[in-house]
Amino acid sequence: MRQHDLLRIAVPNKGSLAEASAQLLTEAGYRMRSDSKDLVLTDEANGVEFYYLRPRDIAVYVGEGTLDLGITGRDMLVDSGAAAVEVRQLGFGASRFRFAAPASDQLRVEDLQGKRLATSYPGLVGDYLTQRGIETRLIKLDGAVETAIKLGVADAIADVVQTGTTLRRAGLDLFGDPIMESEAILIRRGGDVPPPGLDQLERRINGVLVARNYVMMDYDIAQAQVEEASQLTPGLESPTVSPLAREGWVAVRAMVPKADAQLIMDNLWSIGARAILVTDIAACRL
Repeated sequence: MRQHDLLRIAVPNKGSLAEASAQLLTEAGYRMRSDSKDLVLTDEANGVEFYYLRPRDIAVYVGEGTLDLGITGRDMLVDSGAAAVEVRQLGFGASRFRFAAPASDQLRVEDLQGKRLATSYPGLVGDYLTQRGIETRLIKLDGAVETAIKLGVADAIADVVQTGTTLRRAGLDLFGDPIMESEAILIRRGGDVPPPGLDQLERRINGVLVARNYVMMDYDIAQAQVEEASQLTPGLESPTVSPLAREGWVAVRAMVPKADAQLIMDNLWSIGARAILVTDIAACRL
């Protein structure tokens, strides 16, 4: 395959999204770098070339058409203002953006008018406030935003919040609605025809995500209870039912949500199912 025929995909080179992105792509059957110093990896067998970039830069490269696809956070895509669009969610890297200020200030979002606001995401936060007619002085910081108020740089902050523990330790309280719910996403350049190879990549990713959330359940049950059992294990289309050598009994196989597997097993047992087995799914195509 010629070099320019390869699908060019940007992957986070570090940070919270890097490891999860590499794991997802590995489970999807792609080669990943073994040396963190490698900036490019060519996987000719799968027709892909991976570029390891700063997560904040990925949307820019994809938006400019330099690269075909990328994995980044929704927050970084919006903050960049790049001409790239979200293709699909990837099921990891969830985060939430919130405003925070000293608890004693008891601020509301409208109180930010004319105040100094520190954030690492001025594009995202600026758009949010502009849409609400609020003008603030945005102060861009690359990290440790929660210290900006104590050091006298800002009156309030806007930052990523998971548990809120760090902010509370800094004497800050959250206020207002969440600015954005973010997570890892697959992106491509907006407006263009989707790049060749995107369909295959999406099928593989979808197969991995389904496999992570479902298990295969097998069990034996009397023929008379099959309809009741099928209510518990409907599968994605319908369960597979096969006759057993034991007269009046059948073997049933169906995919079930992993989170519900134990409860489903209990319910199957209560209606007479036996030899109930659960196995992990490595990958699938649906």
